[in-house]
Amino acid sequence: DDSFATFFRETSSRKYVPRAIMVDLEQTVIDEVRTGTYRQLFHPEQLITGKEDAANNYARGHYSVGKDKIDMALDRIR
Repeated sequence: DDSFATFFRETSSRKYVPRAIMVDLEQTVIDEVRTGTYRQLFHPEQLITGKEDAANNYARGHYSVGKDKIDMALDRIR
């Protein structure tokens, strides 16, 4: 079914994972997903975190702290 494949991807172990990428420069939020109830639902490569947050500052997140995470996120989208 093509509509199912739109939202989920089959892994080599025949598991289906959501086609979702979660990116956050501050890692504690994504760590809740990694260790929470639904941790087995998401592939670890789709959970991208940084080492520090951008302190609610777009320029800091885009141009300095998060600059290296942009390429990683775009890679996962492809």
